[in-house]
Amino acid sequence: MKIKPIVTDYIKTKHTSFEVDLKLDYNVTFISGDSGIGKSALYSFLQEYAAENKDVRCFNYLDQNRKVYKGSIKQSKGKLFVIDNADILLDDDMRRYIAFDDKNQYIIIGRNPTGLQLTVDEIFELQDTNVDGITLFRIKKSF
Repeated sequence: MKIKPIVTDYIKTKHTSFEVDLKLDYNVTFISGDSGIGKSALYSFLQEYAAENKDVRCFNYLDQNRKVYKGSIKQSKGKLFVIDNADILLDDDMRRYIAFDDKNQYIIIGRNPTGLQLTVDEIFELQDTNVDGITLFRIKKSF
């Protein structure tokens, strides 16, 4: 469901020798990638970013607040939700809800976009590049 970003179309943040530079073209951005590429690190950096931005909320199946994420999403408007380990956290009901949610924006990190009704334009791979000792995280089209 190609919908333009509701909250932001760009995120840039730094953490020590890491930099996140994400251009978000759609309301739902699904990020995948091989094991060890840095998806969990990206989530951690976005959690830090969320600490400074009240419009960003992060959920992971390991977090204490994982039990309230469904209600939080369904009751929110104008938020950017970052969901890590989506294959574990998101059930079919939440995938359907997210697919049609036009009030919030999502960055979903996982391996399986099934049920989110995404086009190939909304599925990305995480790409890391080392430039002068700085690891830069960006996303590129998966297909």
